Amino acid sequence: MDRGMSVSLWCEEVEDQSQDQSQTEAQTQVHIVGSSQLRAAWDPTVSGHRVIQRLLHVEERYMPSMLYITLIQREPERREDLAKWALEVCCECCCDEAVFPLSVSLMDRFLSASLALPVSPYCLTAGCILIASKLTECDNVTADTLCAAAEYSFQPSDLREMERVILATLRWDTAAVTPQDFLPHFLASVDERGDGDSGDCEEGLLSTLRRHSDTLAAMCACDSRFLGAPPSLVAAASLNCALRGLGNKGPAQLAVMSDALAKLCQADLVVLQCYSDMIEYALRQRLRSGLQQGPMEKDEEVENERPGTPTDMREIDF
Repeated sequence: MDRGMSVSLWCEEVEDQSQDQSQTEAQTQVHIVGSSQLRAAWDPTVSGHRVIQRLLHVEERYMPSMLYITLIQREPERREDLAKWALEVCCECCCDEAVFPLSVSLMDRFLSASLALPVSPYCLTAGCILIASKLTECDNVTADTLCAAAEYSFQPSDLREMERVILATLRWDTAAVTPQDFLPHFLASVDERGDGDSGDCEEGLLSTLRRHSDTLAAMCACDSRFLGAPPSLVAAASLNCALRGLGNKGPAQLAVMSDALAKLCQADLVVLQCYSDMIEYALRQRLRSGLQQGPMEKDEEVENERPGTPTDMREIDF
């Protein structure tokens, strides 16, 4: 190599100023729509029993400690407030559906390791959202956006420092398994066992089931009563409730699908039905509090309402 040659690694590329305006507008439109256009299509070859078994094997690795779960059950309000704030931020920022459950999982695992809230709990939650967004989205949420969502109770430098603390505490093991990881595989397996019914294969029905299941699983992430449940069980129970709520299946078909879901998540059918009832009960509580229809009924009266007539999911604006 010629010693007299000047070599520079500095990138000297410049943006083409003569770029067509229509191309600029198209890029802007893609940025507004988000990263959904960059997502790969569903590949049935990377689904099935083998993938589900792998997820079941890995999910135990990302469960919070029993000590943390016990402490949270005594005073769940603060943890639920942080989870609900994370949900609001993810919705306002139009994050991918996988960002919220992963951020809550990171928050629970961090608190499980430290067993103490940091000086700024919302900075911790924002740091978890930032990490989850970087893992699952092409165009991740910025630190400035998260600081603005918290009304600048912390600065971007504080958020980046919190991000380093979270990563160090979790040893950079951040790709946790969440209920949303199980849902597409469970949905595909249940659809295959739909007795050959052509209606089961309709794309619109599958999309509705997926949307309702995602919503119920997100609700479980905000509710500390489901904190100790494995993600696979939460996903199966959420999908089971969505199947009930659509009301287009007979009792025999629902029984077959519930049994299939129980086998997929390797749980007893009674346990699956119990968690399904818990989700429906939590949904009724949320609907009553949201509609503000007066004081809540007594717990005894609510418990007597069996899920024989589950909430019609079609009447809920998600």
